[in-house]
Amino acid sequence: MAESLFERSQHAEHGDYSTNVALELGQLLKRATREVAESMVSAMRSKVDAKGLIEKIEVAGPGFINFFLSKEYLFSELNEVLKKKEAYARGSSWKGKRVMVEFTDPNPFKEFHVGHLYSNIVGESLCRLFETQGAQVRRVNYQGDVGLHVAKAIWGMQRQGIPMQELEKKTLPERMRFLGRSYAAGSAAYGELEEARRDIEALNAKIFAQDASVREMYEKGKKWSLEYFETMYKRLGTKFSTYYFESQVGKIGLGIVEEGLKKGIFERSQGAIVFPGEKYGLHTRVFVSAQGLPTYEAKELGLAPTKYRDFKYDLSVIVTGSEVIEYFRVLLKVLEQIYPNLAQKTRHIAHGMVRLPEGKISSRTGNLITAEEMIEGVKSRVSRLVNSLGSKIQEQEKEAAEENITLGAIKYSFLKGNLGKDIIFDVEKSLSLDGDSGPYLQYAYARCKSILGRVSLPRLSLKLNEIKFTQEEMDILRYIQKFPEIVQEAAEKLAPNAIANFALGLAQKYNFFYNTHPVLKAETPQTVEFRLCLTAAVAQLLQNSLFLLGVKTPERM
Repeated sequence: MAESLFERSQHAEHGDYSTNVALELGQLLKRATREVAESMVSAMRSKVDAKGLIEKIEVAGPGFINFFLSKEYLFSELNEVLKKKEAYARGSSWKGKRVMVEFTDPNPFKEFHVGHLYSNIVGESLCRLFETQGAQVRRVNYQGDVGLHVAKAIWGMQRQGIPMQELEKKTLPERMRFLGRSYAAGSAAYGELEEARRDIEALNAKIFAQDASVREMYEKGKKWSLEYFETMYKRLGTKFSTYYFESQVGKIGLGIVEEGLKKGIFERSQGAIVFPGEKYGLHTRVFVSAQGLPTYEAKELGLAPTKYRDFKYDLSVIVTGSEVIEYFRVLLKVLEQIYPNLAQKTRHIAHGMVRLPEGKISSRTGNLITAEEMIEGVKSRVSRLVNSLGSKIQEQEKEAAEENITLGAIKYSFLKGNLGKDIIFDVEKSLSLDGDSGPYLQYAYARCKSILGRVSLPRLSLKLNEIKFTQEEMDILRYIQKFPEIVQEAAEKLAPNAIANFALGLAQKYNFFYNTHPVLKAETPQTVEFRLCLTAAVAQLLQNSLFLLGVKTPERM
């Protein structure tokens, strides 16, 4: 039997909503499905008020029932957009709920790369979606300030031999490049040289124990990293409520593992403590090393109750790249054994990897692309785009506009597809003004604002019978009223791409309308006023949509 659905129609000729319930009932009752549908519609029609929500109901095909919203309702929704502005589509489905979202998670002593950029963009968008539905949201950031990666970086710092006082004189980006080189050198040596491996492991133990011999390099390197990360968060439009560090939760995790060992959750193996994941169809992972140090896994295990202690969440969302999906499956299975309540409240969201077409953006090191390299690589092309538009932006506004267009291009490109799938980020396509790009949506918004800037802001004081709607106008009206449902679904399903898709569809419908019908030179004053109101509503919903994606809307382009 087919699944019974009541859903938004994808095509205007099928109404605004449709259902296949008659198909199910026909099979159940062993009657012709179209006959069942016609009987249902006949009963419903007698109860439909011509001035109410539904204008007509009809049967299509073998028994689909299509519902068409009334012009009165669509007109009233247009008025709601103009009245509520940025509050339009705010709901209450998460009201009273507390949601913690952990995202970005860059590690001190390592560079802020494209993976951190992707995590930040996804996490911030999810936070904004939850907030629109009334949730109390806490943005948190978990960072690895101890562990082998720190030991590798400090080993590399020691080998470069530059005095700390000399490094302090350099700019923050220069210090970060120094740390990046140091980590790369230590990482390479750890994998190739046995002596370096022993030295780095000894450094790791000293760092965990806060040994005085490494304290200056450790504290300054961590400080520089965190200062630099803050410049990136500010640039991306994120402000975290709380920061957690591995050094803070490592001992907590170690204690939890030791207790779990007594209960048979963990096992000893070659001097280490492991979780036997094969028993659960997973893989075995080390939680405490043979040296007695907590691994990433144990630290993460200590993080969960620490976060819950600070913020009694109803939902904890952790945003990472897809390369650690198996890691999190093991971790959540362990959490289920120890803190079943927290495991039920925890959801891991994995985004895909970012891939680049050959020759588009290059890394200084030939390895991972840093976030800054990507942003600046895109921004270098944005200036040419702005100039090609013949923009009349004042010079003092130009820098802000170019930054907003740059980040809009990147954020939209990262969010427009389903989370979990790898994306190919093509700079030229991300800046296209022909559609399916952030700048295309920003340009549609700027066009609307340009039209509205030539006249006083309209008020929807018209009577419905004063307007003769074109098909293009009806298409926009029918599309607008979908927004609150789409926002709620995007929050429920953790799917920012639904917002991106809505914004693209709205911009396309408005641009088609704009290229087909005059706004300011329409036939009658009433038509001019209505089209100005329609333009204002489109601008507002483009702005609302882009805000949920973390994208700013330049007033001029």
